Amino acid sequence: MIRQLGVLLAAFAGGALLAGGLGAASLGVALGVGQLFFAAALSWVLLS
Repeated sequence: MIRQLGVLLAAFAGGALLAGGLGAASLGVALGVGQLFFAAALSWVLLS
């Protein structure tokens, strides 16, 4: 359970940091990309 939460948190943070590092127009855009990464990781966690 803790591992799964870590995967989700890492996916969100990693996506937001990646978007910010690649020059997202604003923090909101970077957090939106983080949400997409979170959703993908959540799908992976639920299906595995």
